[in-house]
Amino acid sequence: MTGAVSVSSTASAESPVPLSPVTSPLVSRTGRERQRFAGEADAKIRLVAGSIPTRRAESGAWEVLMVTNKHNDSLIFPKGGWETDETAEEAAARETMEEAGVVGRLTLLDEFAFESKMKDGKKTPCKCSVFVMLVTEVMEVWPESCARSRSWYKPEEAIRNCKHPWMRDAIRRWGQTQGLAFP
Repeated sequence: MTGAVSVSSTASAESPVPLSPVTSPLVSRTGRERQRFAGEADAKIRLVAGSIPTRRAESGAWEVLMVTNKHNDSLIFPKGGWETDETAEEAAARETMEEAGVVGRLTLLDEFAFESKMKDGKKTPCKCSVFVMLVTEVMEVWPESCARSRSWYKPEEAIRNCKHPWMRDAIRRWGQTQGLAFP
């Protein structure tokens, strides 16, 4: 993560969470030079980390922040490579700030296995450490704000609109921890 952030919290009518204006540019990490892997050379599993950003609406109901995929408008929650110089929690916090422009308190939910389709069409096995983030601040500008849009959804809408089955399962699992039941 590069750059400095100056934060002054202000709440808006649309967001019960304070907004954080960014006064200097932030840049997303790129490349996979420091990417973590597990397993043997012929059966490597890419390790990733992400979070389900959540907040309580003014009504008291839970909401989930979803972002668009960089390549199309499908909805996902923030996740990305877990690098060798950070913990899974640090990677989840970084990815969530870069992709969704939010920060908050993280709690580990679970690990989820999936396959990622690469640009060359090959599939790579991955294991994602998924955290739940209770959002405390929302940035007006964030590193990937030009490449992604974000929106708050009721949990059942987030599940219905989420691109990946494993992410839908993660949101359901989080809902169970809150006593919520989803189809």
